[in-house]
This record gives sequence, structure tokens and C-alpha cells, in this order.
Amino acid sequence: MKWTDTQLIAEALYDRDPDLDPKTVRFTDMHQWVCDLEDFDDDPEASNEKILESILLCWLDEYE
Repeated sequence: MKWTDTQLIAEALYDRDPDLDPKTVRFTDMHQWVCDLEDFDDDPEASNEKILESILLCWLDEYE
């Protein structure tokens, strides 16, 4: 998984903790959780606020 795989990342984050409301998550925490995903294989420094926001929006869709 790369940072551009926002939907896959969101699904993995949802599967990791389906009861966690994504609206309560800080970007710094989400960044770490993405980097910790088993299938994630990208440069941790390659993310930015726009990418994290895209992941969050996809994650919200999964959650709802």
C-alpha cells in the first residue's frame, strides 16, 4: 500500500478498529497507524495534510 491508496488504507483502518469514530482521530495518530499497517510500504515522510484528509474522508464513508 502507498499513500495514494487512500481507499485501501481507509478500509484497513476501519478493519483495525471498527468502533472508532474517525472524526475523533488526530492526523498525527492516523499517520502513525497508517505507517504501522502490515501492508503499508511507502515513505512515511511522503504524506501531507491533503493525503491524510483524503484517507479520513474514505474512512468516514466506511464508518458510516
